[in-house]
Amino acid sequence: MRIFLETERLVLRAFTEADADRLLELDNDPAVMRFINGGRPTSREVIRDQTLPRLLHDHPCIGTRGYWAAEEKATGTFLGWFAFRPLSEDSPIVVELGYRLTTSAWGAGYATEGARALIRKGFTDLGVDRVTANAMAVNSRSRRVMEKAGLSYVRSFTEDWPDVIEGSEHGDVAYELTRAEWERQALR
Repeated sequence: MRIFLETERLVLRAFTEADADRLLELDNDPAVMRFINGGRPTSREVIRDQTLPRLLHDHPCIGTRGYWAAEEKATGTFLGWFAFRPLSEDSPIVVELGYRLTTSAWGAGYATEGARALIRKGFTDLGVDRVTANAMAVNSRSRRVMEKAGLSYVRSFTEDWPDVIEGSEHGDVAYELTRAEWERQALR
């Protein structure tokens, strides 16, 4: 198991193909997928052919992957995943933050804890200058995590998604945190 990062309560480790069943369970929880695909089921084939290859991809510009399995440190329980992936294969300057956690992990502060740790690692070790994150405008839980992790609202926008899901008519929101702002926050 290749550990990328540890926090007080979390271990973020590299995914392996052995995680397929955990991912299938996560992506088949309608509450987890509510703001991703409207809560529709995900097939084992999609996990194998689309999800796992994305999660196993190494990004040369940061020398590691962009997605990590999140486990509770004390028990080893799978909690979901975090993303901290460069938007360009050639540069670590701008990364996208993301997270998808099991409903049993909601409300415990894991998303904020993991997000803050990734942001700190990005700015101190990986050469990141700007962290971005997006969510549906109506996804108040995700927006709150972004704010608690130090990101600020930048703009609202709409895109043409292939499948319309409830709430998508309100559009999406973009958040960001620059290295300079993170350093200012750290001094407070």
